[in-house]
Amino acid sequence: MAGASNRPATKQAGERPVWQQAAAVIGGFVVALYVLEFIDMLVTARLDNGGIQPRTVDGLWGIVFAPVLHRGWAHLVANTIPLLVLGFLVLLSGIGRGLAATGIIWVIGGVGVWLFGSVSTHLGASVLVFGWLTYLITRGIFTRHFGQLAIGLVVLVIYGGALWGVLPGRTGISWEGHLFGAIGGVVAAWVLASDVRKAREAKALKT
Repeated sequence: MAGASNRPATKQAGERPVWQQAAAVIGGFVVALYVLEFIDMLVTARLDNGGIQPRTVDGLWGIVFAPVLHRGWAHLVANTIPLLVLGFLVLLSGIGRGLAATGIIWVIGGVGVWLFGSVSTHLGASVLVFGWLTYLITRGIFTRHFGQLAIGLVVLVIYGGALWGVLPGRTGISWEGHLFGAIGGVVAAWVLASDVRKAREAKALKT
């Protein structure tokens, strides 16, 4: 993952532009979340019981499934617009890179909650929302790419207030999921900028 280039892949003949691919991927993901919530309405054994239960063996499965499960329609609807906007922007720099960032956030967010979360069932895509948010804000700092810095600044202005959600707050809100998702986003930005850092160091050695 760290060796992926920051430059968009060359578009092959007949291949859709990356913005269309990004829109299709994030749109499909959000539709899948709604399908899962609809299924959760119908089944007797509710799917949202599959969230992260910290420091329990059964709760380990939540690391895999928690980000796609929600506590009802209101919870899912509240996450929908941030998922669409931030997910699209993350994928816009390349589908592979965006998926790699998402994977890092998913794992760090889930493992962090499992290790340090309060005794409860933690679930919801907000772990991805906060991870994508900090990824977009910090990646330009690591790559020193003007366009990414500009996007990060715009995202910070629009969504920066949400970062208060990493602090303990309202009962029933997994601030731990927000916190470790946000940490995962910074880690993903740093890891995926390694090729740029290496190129910059190599160039410095030649001068």
